[in-house]
Amino acid sequence: MKRTRTVIVAALASSLLVLTACGGGSEATGATASPSSSETIVIGSANFSENVLLAEIYAQALEAQGVTVERKLDLGSREDLVPQLQDGSIDLTPEYSGALLTYFDDSTSAVSSADVYRELTEAVPEGLEVLDQSEAEDKDALVVTEETADKYNLFSISDLKDVAGQLTLGGPPEWKTRDDGVKGLKRVYGLDFGRFKTLDAGGTRTVASLKNGSIDAADIFTTDPNIATEGWVVLPDPNNLFAAQNVLPLIRSDKASDTVQNALYDVSNKLSTDKLTTMMVQVTMKEREPAEVAKEFLTTQGLV
Repeated sequence: MKRTRTVIVAALASSLLVLTACGGGSEATGATASPSSSETIVIGSANFSENVLLAEIYAQALEAQGVTVERKLDLGSREDLVPQLQDGSIDLTPEYSGALLTYFDDSTSAVSSADVYRELTEAVPEGLEVLDQSEAEDKDALVVTEETADKYNLFSISDLKDVAGQLTLGGPPEWKTRDDGVKGLKRVYGLDFGRFKTLDAGGTRTVASLKNGSIDAADIFTTDPNIATEGWVVLPDPNNLFAAQNVLPLIRSDKASDTVQNALYDVSNKLSTDKLTTMMVQVTMKEREPAEVAKEFLTTQGLV
């Protein structure tokens, strides 16, 4: 007898139609002429498409306010980016609240959006700061195919405990050591997967591997439209291994001028999970350039 599983569809049917449908940008907050500015910001991004998209949104919003922006995109993982922020190689990067908090404080037990953000503001080391977080959230998720869920009677991550040894888990290389990755799955759920296959951060290699069956479970972001289009199952996380993951800017404190903070606040104020998911449909399914999709979003929101 089948119980009901939680399958994230996240209103993607309407998202697949047109990006501007979620725009709602009649409130033109940034459509006036841009002020001149001598500021320069170097924006870095992680090596997955959503983070590149977010970096482009930040970059174009800042440029609209007269800030000179240098882009260093697709640099690597958080473990690569934070040191570059600290040594001044880059000034700003899009981040995710819960994962960033765990990076700075792996003993945290914060789960809710408010608690995670409060602790994060205290955990960020001197010289760096996080600006206002957005409503938009994108979590890591443990995803399996419907066939795998049926075969092993999987309804949450907990159900993997007795079968994980027979399965191959796929994810980015940093997941092998992160507390919200392989280590956390073992600590929180007692999972010992038979094999870990190093792939990318929820990107094309991970998606292809889950499709072709070379892995049985994957770390895929919840805004990925492939989840809905492929009918994959997002296994619920009853023990809250994956905390709130609100999108927010991580910036060098000496670069957080009023102009920069105001521009990025306006972005965070307009960015929602639905809008981010819709944009990711355009980037991943429609294969549009992140810069083009970013410009369209900012235009519909009245920010450029």
